[in-house]
Amino acid sequence: MTEFITDPIVVTVLLCIAGMAMVLELFSPRIGLPGLVGLSALLLFFYGHFMAGLAGFGTLALFIAGIILIFLEFFLPGAVAGTLGIAALVGSLFMAGENTFQMGVSLLISLLFSIVLFILLIKVFHKKMTIFNSMVLFDTARKEDGYVSNENRNDLMGREGVAQTVLRPAGTAIFGNERVDVVTEGSFIAKNARIKVIEVEGPRVVVREIK
Repeated sequence: MTEFITDPIVVTVLLCIAGMAMVLELFSPRIGLPGLVGLSALLLFFYGHFMAGLAGFGTLALFIAGIILIFLEFFLPGAVAGTLGIAALVGSLFMAGENTFQMGVSLLISLLFSIVLFILLIKVFHKKMTIFNSMVLFDTARKEDGYVSNENRNDLMGREGVAQTVLRPAGTAIFGNERVDVVTEGSFIAKNARIKVIEVEGPRVVVREIK
C-alpha cells in the first residue's frame, strides 16, 4: 500500500486531484465537497510518505499549518493567510518527496490541470469566484440612500447674491451675510456682479451672472 501511494504516477494523480479541488473551492460560497476531496487527497499523500519514512513530524506540522492558514483565508480580509498557507503546503510537499525533481514535475502537472480547470470555469461556465467577496467592498454609498461626501447646500438653490471676488470660474460670493465658495459654468464674472445660484451638487454651488 505504501509503495503504491508513493509511486510517482499516483503522487501526480493525488496532487492533480488536490489542485483541481482547491480551484473548485474558490468558486464555492463555503467549504464543501471539493475542499474535503482535496484535503483527503493530500492526507493520503502524506499518510503514504509518512509510513514510508519520507515525511517526518516537522513536515506534517508544516502541512497542517498550511491547511489552517488556507482555511483562515475564507474568514480573514486580504490574501496574506492564503499566500502563506499555499507556500507552507508546497514546502511540505517538497520536504515529503523522495525525489525533488520528480516532486517538481508532479506539482507542475498539477498546476497545469488546475489552470486549465480555472480557465474553463471562468470562460466557459462563467463562474465567479466567491472567495474574494470578503476582501472586496461591493457596497456603494449613494446619494439616494442618504450618503453625501460633504455638506449639501440645496438651501442656496435659486438665491441671488454678489460676487465678492472675481469668478474665473471659481471664487467667493456673498449671499446675505454668508460667504460661499462658488463656481461659474465656465464664464468669467467680475467682482461685485450680481449672480444667481442655478445648480447645487453637494458642496458644489454653480452660479450665473444676472444681466
